Amino acid sequence: MALSIKPIGDRVVVEAAPAEEKTASGLYIPDTAKEKPSQGIVVAIGSGKPEEPLTVNVGDKVLYGKYAGTEITYEGKEYLIMRESDIYAVL
Repeated sequence: MALSIKPIGDRVVVEAAPAEEKTASGLYIPDTAKEKPSQGIVVAIGSGKPEEPLTVNVGDKVLYGKYAGTEITYEGKEYLIMRESDIYAVL
């Protein structure tokens, strides 16, 4: 997927994973009780800082903080723009 958003510096664009619809036992979770997802797929990366190149790549599945990044809607899809330092791990 070619995303035409180009983040600046050490920022990355992440497409968040969908929120869970059902519990493990099969109960449906209402919209008001759903938690924000904390993992997603990196869809675009910036150029990094000259002294610190980025360590994540496009297509990496990452784990990030619950309130990390800024939510944006682009061409009908939800994305998060965040600094690479907000990413905790690559899965």
